[in-house]
Amino acid sequence: MTIDVDARVSSNIRLSSDCNVVRLDAPALAATARPGQFVMVKPSAGLEPLLRRPFSIFEILTTADGSPAGFSLLNKRVGVGTSLLFDVKPQTEIACLGPLGRPFTLVDPPREAWMVAGGVGLAPFLALARALRARGTAASLFYGGRSADDLFFLDAFEQLGVTLEVATEDGSRGERGLVTAPLHRALDAAAAALPPMLYVCGPTPMMRAVVAIGATHACPSEVSLEPMMGCGMGGCYSCVVSVRDDHDASPHFVRACLEGPVFAGDRLAWREPANTT
Repeated sequence: MTIDVDARVSSNIRLSSDCNVVRLDAPALAATARPGQFVMVKPSAGLEPLLRRPFSIFEILTTADGSPAGFSLLNKRVGVGTSLLFDVKPQTEIACLGPLGRPFTLVDPPREAWMVAGGVGLAPFLALARALRARGTAASLFYGGRSADDLFFLDAFEQLGVTLEVATEDGSRGERGLVTAPLHRALDAAAAALPPMLYVCGPTPMMRAVVAIGATHACPSEVSLEPMMGCGMGGCYSCVVSVRDDHDASPHFVRACLEGPVFAGDRLAWREPANTT
């Protein structure tokens, strides 16, 4: 059930000079939220920004007895709205509409769950990791960034028993290179009867590459897209993405806020990378 609430900020945790995690008290919203869903947020009462902005639900927060308490958002300061959210003070109330969108499909043992994230593409995965642990599903996180400064919350995933594979472009943490390299090796070495389920979020070239790599190993995949959204409820058509509902059919457009933001990887009609030769 989607609701519109004024959620009170319980904490604002600075992760770097541009990234933070905002935790919000909103029991009614948290009660129906699922991993992979999102909220539309307006971080100020003024006209700037005029429209709400979409944010993946990072954590679904609970009380000590397991009752729903709220949720958190992983934010990177880029424009007006994200800058306001970066600077928000505890006890401030923020307008939040949600939960919205299609969540991840959760898998059960013996199939494993492999999450693949780039930078703040980590945003939908902490809630997912906790839900997978509750089902007893073994999980791994393949996490990449430009440098160690772009990687967050690794200890939280380790505490959930998630196996970590880290890569950075400058080699400052984990192996040097792209996160697709350790993923490719792990899939080549996997001996499980069932190929793992891949959950993917990050830069478009990375997501396209991961889906393609997974397809060569018969891995099902789900991709969390992050298109621009004006309303989050299907009215503005600002978040359309190209999909195929049949492998032989021509691509057509659907609204990510309604049919996503989570899509089966093989349903997306990826744009081909530009030829630079």
